[in-house]
Amino acid sequence: MAFRHPDGDYAITAMCSVPDDAWYLELDLVAGQRTLVTAIVPDEDPAREPTVCFNPHVGHADVPYEVMRWFMHQVDEEIRTSRAWMRLRPELVEIICQLRQEHMGVIDDDDFPQVLADVRTAVPGEDLPAVLEATFGRNPDGTNMDHSRTPQPIDGQGDGP
Repeated sequence: MAFRHPDGDYAITAMCSVPDDAWYLELDLVAGQRTLVTAIVPDEDPAREPTVCFNPHVGHADVPYEVMRWFMHQVDEEIRTSRAWMRLRPELVEIICQLRQEHMGVIDDDDFPQVLADVRTAVPGEDLPAVLEATFGRNPDGTNMDHSRTPQPIDGQGDGP
């Protein structure tokens, strides 16, 4: 998925790397089809921190300040949406990690009531919404959370990475 900067010269390509359990956001120079900067946002392991790397094969490249701010804002949004649950209390993070591993982050409607009952026994009521959102992207009533992101993709389809 690609997001183009308003000036049209730069774009962000976002992709999930399943083997790395991370999202990759690449700042690309559109005209040269070159990746200038890559941000790696791990979304499964709380011990791994996000990183930013510059492509050593590009050589010197002047990137306008506003473009870099735009890129880092998108990286910030990815960190917020992918890793917010990692800032919860350690015991909740552990429960979320276990549930994610057990269910691979997906649960069908038929299984949700039983899993919800099990989670209710381990998680205080006030923490239930955060745990269910982080684990399954659902509310306690079983409905899906809205994870829409900005900016909209170039092709106008989907809701971001």
